[in-house]
Amino acid sequence: MIRYVIIFVFIGINFSYAQKNALRGEGFGAINAKQDAPAAETSDKNEKKPPIDLYKFYTLQQDSTYVDTTLSLKSEYKYNLLRKDLFGLLPFSNEGQTYNTLDFSFHKKTTVPSFGFLAKHFNYLEVQDIKYYSTPTPLTDLYYKTVMQQGQSVDAFLTVNTKPNLNFSIAYKGLRSLGNYVNFLSSSGNFRFTTSYFTKDKRYILNAHFTGQDLYNQENGGIIDVTQFESGDANFEQRDAIEVYFEDASSKLKGNRFFMDHSFKLSKKNPNSLVFIHQFNQEYKFFEFIQPTVSTRFGTSFSNDVNNKTRYNHLYNKLGVAYKTKSYGDLTFFVEDHNYNYYYNSVVYDALGNVTVPNGLSDRINTIGGNYTYFTDKITTRLNVSQAISNHTISMIDVNATYKVNDKLQFALSFQKQTSLPNLNYTLYQSDYAQYNWFHNFKSEKTNQLTLTAASKWINFSAQYKVLNDYLYFDNTSNDLATLLVTPVQYDKTINYLSIKASKEFKLWKLALDNTLLYQNVDQSSPIVNVPQLTTRNTLYFTDYVFKKAMLLQIGVTANYFTKYYANDYNPLLGEFYVQNETKIGAFPLLDFFVNARIRQTRLFLKAEHFNSAMTGFNYYSAPNYPYRDFMIRFGLEWNFFK
Repeated sequence: MIRYVIIFVFIGINFSYAQKNALRGEGFGAINAKQDAPAAETSDKNEKKPPIDLYKFYTLQQDSTYVDTTLSLKSEYKYNLLRKDLFGLLPFSNEGQTYNTLDFSFHKKTTVPSFGFLAKHFNYLEVQDIKYYSTPTPLTDLYYKTVMQQGQSVDAFLTVNTKPNLNFSIAYKGLRSLGNYVNFLSSSGNFRFTTSYFTKDKRYILNAHFTGQDLYNQENGGIIDVTQFESGDANFEQRDAIEVYFEDASSKLKGNRFFMDHSFKLSKKNPNSLVFIHQFNQEYKFFEFIQPTVSTRFGTSFSNDVNNKTRYNHLYNKLGVAYKTKSYGDLTFFVEDHNYNYYYNSVVYDALGNVTVPNGLSDRINTIGGNYTYFTDKITTRLNVSQAISNHTISMIDVNATYKVNDKLQFALSFQKQTSLPNLNYTLYQSDYAQYNWFHNFKSEKTNQLTLTAASKWINFSAQYKVLNDYLYFDNTSNDLATLLVTPVQYDKTINYLSIKASKEFKLWKLALDNTLLYQNVDQSSPIVNVPQLTTRNTLYFTDYVFKKAMLLQIGVTANYFTKYYANDYNPLLGEFYVQNETKIGAFPLLDFFVNARIRQTRLFLKAEHFNSAMTGFNYYSAPNYPYRDFMIRFGLEWNFFK
């Protein structure tokens, strides 16, 4: 550990003297952007430097912010493969594998059926994950982080405005990590290209993107004998000595998407005007599971090797007309058309020659809806409604309101009532394993959800109450982790879910203690939705400038903990988690020590992950039979270039 710290400090000193002027923004040592917006460094000293708040990015929901080059605790929390705060998610032992979900409020559904295979989609960028940009000069963002063994994690991004009203961006996120266990390699690539355009009078606005994504994982099915892991036997300290269920299985999720969102305002000058909108989305995906050597753990098989491939095409169009007003808000009416094809290249027959499992599902879903947005200086309200006009039982009502008392206190209240169709892999699935072939006609799932949030200088608070009916889940009918006979099931009773989340940071001198607490409770007749009652994260850290204020240094310890519960287990054949009530995991502390630094636009990260692993016992799991990560040291950087 000492040699890593020495190397880290040495690199930091060189960076600090190689780069001349400090770029400041939010976070420790920040200045007020309204008073004196910080400028980005350019190559020409005499050239006027644009302020950092002109380097903007935004989503389709018009959530706009500017590039953050500061070093804060949020930077530490977001420094990972997904580039977001992972509180409520529990990663598997290798980077790029799946995550177990500790926070059930992450469970969200769309009204129309999705492809499924959700355990493989954590690193898959959806439409709402894509950002669009506007920058006065070219901007480059580089992310690098070491992995477990033999590989690296890299995310490189470049954006440029060729004209003030025309932006292009191109990015690629790549990962390769061998992992510490047998047959657990991860390899993925996420390519994205975006463009944004608007006319000078801003009557026509266009945002479009293309993504090409390829997520490959070797699948070992977990360890066979947990005593080899839990005993602490020196013979198994090298984790590749521990026996796993599968030594040649693998899965792949691959998809390409083209998306376009554009609008045209009818009036040139009148702020009260009709606006015509159109969205287009065309996406192709497939999920493939390959296993040259069949395993009796999945039951009997039709062949000596397994090659399951599920394909999916989705074509989406949305046409709408909006009336935008200066004083009374915006009103929009729209019609949506979903056309999908979910298919295999075979059918399944019974003993009499009748088709029991068809080769595909094809359907067209049409909905009509509207939304209304009204806002003042203190109040923002939104109403969204939609209803199927085709022969499908789907609908959605979403109401939310935000009240800003002042800069230090804000409240938000939302209600959602949704009826949604089952994901497609619940309805139809085919496999070379006999027990993994089904064709069902499930009811639509019903969800009612009420959410309250409060943000203040004293505490950040959120509460969610959710009522689920006709809830769909995967269940292991064997009730034995050594035998996975998993099938979709619909729960015919009501599930009531409550979560309360609070966070608060205390500061004293150059020290700070950041605390996040999540409480969850489920009222149900059978143990279907299993969650830890308490999940916590506490970070104690020190922040100060060093080397004559050329470097901002951050040193701290993060402790994560969750109470024992029957965690969902992972089924690699389906790419899904399933409910199990045989083995509990949890009640083990996860301690990380980190040293971070910032020199201008460069942030350096060094972390000793799970450094207490050998001290507190080998009882840490991400899912039953899937151990969590051992102690390891990882480092990397994030670097922004402003030309």
